[in-house]
Amino acid sequence: MRSLLAGRGFRRLLATRLSAQFGDGVLQAALAGTVLFNPQRAADPVAVAAGFAVLLLPYSLVGPFAGVWLDRWRRRQVLVHADLLRTGLVGVLALLVAGGSGGLPLLLAGLVLFSVARFVLSALSAALPHTTPHLVPANALSTTSGAVATVVGGAAAVAVQQAAGIAGDAGYALLTLGAAGPYLLAAALAAGFPPGALGPDGSATTSSARQVVAGLVAGVRHVRARPPAGTALAVITVHRLCFGVLTLATLLFSRAAAPAGAGLVGVGAVVAAGAVGTLLAAVATPGAVRRLGTARWVTLLLALGGVLLTALGVPFLPVTVVLAGAVLGFLGQGVKICVDATLQRAVDDDVRGRVFSVYDMLVNVSYVLALLVAAYLLPADGVSPPAVVAVGAAYVLTALHVARSPLAR
Repeated sequence: MRSLLAGRGFRRLLATRLSAQFGDGVLQAALAGTVLFNPQRAADPVAVAAGFAVLLLPYSLVGPFAGVWLDRWRRRQVLVHADLLRTGLVGVLALLVAGGSGGLPLLLAGLVLFSVARFVLSALSAALPHTTPHLVPANALSTTSGAVATVVGGAAAVAVQQAAGIAGDAGYALLTLGAAGPYLLAAALAAGFPPGALGPDGSATTSSARQVVAGLVAGVRHVRARPPAGTALAVITVHRLCFGVLTLATLLFSRAAAPAGAGLVGVGAVVAAGAVGTLLAAVATPGAVRRLGTARWVTLLLALGGVLLTALGVPFLPVTVVLAGAVLGFLGQGVKICVDATLQRAVDDDVRGRVFSVYDMLVNVSYVLALLVAAYLLPADGVSPPAVVAVGAAYVLTALHVARSPLAR
């Protein structure tokens, strides 16, 4: 960490990420309160899953095109303009929440915000190799601290909600507006980079639609020619499928098990436990990769994580659900660090933006697919031991696959 933080470019990129993801946490908590725990709305499981689908899937369809843009536009300008755009959109979303709007207007505003957020994260990942050559520890620090910043932002929003007794549309609108400040700060921090400092290495040019499609085909061929990259994408896809099932089960369980208005606190406890697991994974993963290699460490994470999640999740007690959140945070962040570093190492810079946007597409599609299936299979209180056992088995089977895979060692 001392070596990484000695680099001025890495420090500024990290600060940009932390500010942006803190704002994401505030926004996510505000929207969760608005949709799930606001007595004026209280969506059912299918409506929640459908909302995620509307918010995430449209961007997933254009994600690869966004990747081509990241390989042609200066990534510094992408970060600045995207965060300024998010600042304005937060104001629009807050007005919609305050006015009691629901359905299509609220979903469309959320769709654009979530899409820009994924675009920003893709740009940050594609830009990272321009600030440091030490990719495994850099990913451990940047992605983990970014995830923790999201949790801290969400926790701050929950704390304000509880302290101020926020309830109803007007209160959640004010909470939503709180995300604008961090987004503005992120834009200012990104503006401090020289224009070409974050890549891409080639000249920034515009492209025709045909050139964009040709670039996408080249990106897919690039991944197919590098088996470690393909394995990394497969692993993260399985993880997000499992994560989607556990997310909805946790939301439903927290809402059913808590007194009226206190469900957001229960979710916050699970998310905070996940943040602890995330931090521990950031500490453990660089050293574990040096000693065991990437493939062995990912295999261990998946196998042991699958067993522990099953053991802790099946009882469906508040304390074991929180502990399962910590395990999932450790497993997920350890896997993500290794997947990010493998892609950054195996993929050339001139196609890296495309690959990371395909990565985001897989993350979103698999997550939404799991949510939609779980919405129809899970009971109203989220308590389903068979679903937890299935998730644990999926992790163990994926571990067996990785043990025999070409993942970078």
